[in-house]
Amino acid sequence: MPKDEPGAERGYGRFPRGLALRLFAYLVGGHLVGGFLYLLFELGGNQ
Repeated sequence: MPKDEPGAERGYGRFPRGLALRLFAYLVGGHLVGGFLYLLFELGGNQ
């Protein structure tokens, strides 16, 4: 594949590495925030 074609340096069908890392970080962070809110409401509702 010639070098000047778009996507030649990464290869077709590959997920960009930065996007995959950002998606993973958002998923982990979102679950942590959701777990914290769940715990907050569980503990607050029992009083």
